[in-house]
Amino acid sequence: MRSSNPVFSRRGFSRDNGYAGFNTAAQAGYAGANPYAQNPYAQNPYAQDPYMPAGHAPSDAEYGAPPQAPAGTGRMTMDDVVVRSAMTLGTVVVGAVLAWALLPISPTSYGLAVGSALIAFVLAMVQNFKRTPAPALILGYAAFEGIFLGVISEMYNSRWQGAPFQAVLGTMAVSGATLLVYKAGWIRVTARYARIGLAIAMAFLVVMAVNLLLVVFGVAEDGGLRSFGPLGAVVGIIAILLGAFFLTLDFKQIQDGIAYGAPRNESWLAAFGLTVTLVWIYLEMLRLVAIFTNND
Repeated sequence: MRSSNPVFSRRGFSRDNGYAGFNTAAQAGYAGANPYAQNPYAQNPYAQDPYMPAGHAPSDAEYGAPPQAPAGTGRMTMDDVVVRSAMTLGTVVVGAVLAWALLPISPTSYGLAVGSALIAFVLAMVQNFKRTPAPALILGYAAFEGIFLGVISEMYNSRWQGAPFQAVLGTMAVSGATLLVYKAGWIRVTARYARIGLAIAMAFLVVMAVNLLLVVFGVAEDGGLRSFGPLGAVVGIIAILLGAFFLTLDFKQIQDGIAYGAPRNESWLAAFGLTVTLVWIYLEMLRLVAIFTNND
């Protein structure tokens, strides 16, 4: 089953392994950071039916789905997701801090950043095609992604003082607000909601890919739609909103996985998906802060 996230798809609970589905993506244009793919709920035998009465947990017979993981094998809990997410995000932060501290801005550091981003992307894609989560691949992705983020953040900070700190605060604000509205029930993640959001995300990716080609061939100047002007700010805001949308899909899939007894090791996929989405939001927020600073 394919992704719910923007740049590469991530496997997860699916009919293949008998549990509800996680999916992810990496960002096009940010190597190693996030491809949109098909509706993660269309094939998810465990996702809540939007027409099911509130509070009613469908039985395995109602969905024709495999049974839950046996209690003895260990089922995924919220604590598992929190611990694995902390480990994965912590690895990203450590990699970023070390890269910032040990790699001064230079052509060499830029080359290392690009190389790290490519390695992170490859590791993410390998994990995507594996049938089971591999903690070593996920943590390796996080480490190399951290190096990339550290160099990029240092570059932005050298030109727009304090931009990385503001981007971190912005990422925390977006993720916190998204979790709040999700938990409050103001957003209901249904199949229709996912289809519409994924269609918008797909269109956004296609437009960004075309824009990149136009910039590379000199047709569009100053980054085209990704310029550091008002148009670039609008595109950045749209990208951040898409990141928030993918967070809601992540939250829903975590909720379904816990509710329907996914195996404990699937919490690594939850951590992986959340990390990919948060990296997407941070990079877009970093760019947005720089644009607004330019306009001050």
